[in-house]
Amino acid sequence: MVQRFNIATLAPDLYEAITALDRALTASGIDADLLHLLKLRASQINGCSFCVDLHVKEALADGMDSQRLHQVSAWYESPAFDDRERALLSWTESVTLLAESHAPDDVYAEMKRHFAADMIARMTVALGVINLFNRLAVPSRMRPAQR
Repeated sequence: MVQRFNIATLAPDLYEAITALDRALTASGIDADLLHLLKLRASQINGCSFCVDLHVKEALADGMDSQRLHQVSAWYESPAFDDRERALLSWTESVTLLAESHAPDDVYAEMKRHFAADMIARMTVALGVINLFNRLAVPSRMRPAQR
């Protein structure tokens, strides 16, 4: 597949605004491993190969265990994730698949068991941002660099 267009080049002011928000999220106090998990899982759901590749590389560079990263797509069955991470992965799926899930109350209740309201808000913004990045990368046909 050939890249259709480059948003960073064609709309640099808008792209910079999105990346600035992403940088703010990184500095917002969200645990780095949790941020990596939510970005990777949302990107997997959205079928964004560019973002999956990017977020695996970033997570590995930050010291995340590769075995856990391999199991993110099958987190329901994996023993590699604790209850807190499972709550976030479930929230990630329900927010990413919003038209289907409508962000159900039981999934939100599980988030409340593990995270303060301000952290849930921050993580939800992070989900909005990664979903936006996925929605820019997939239609523009961004691809990971070939080895």
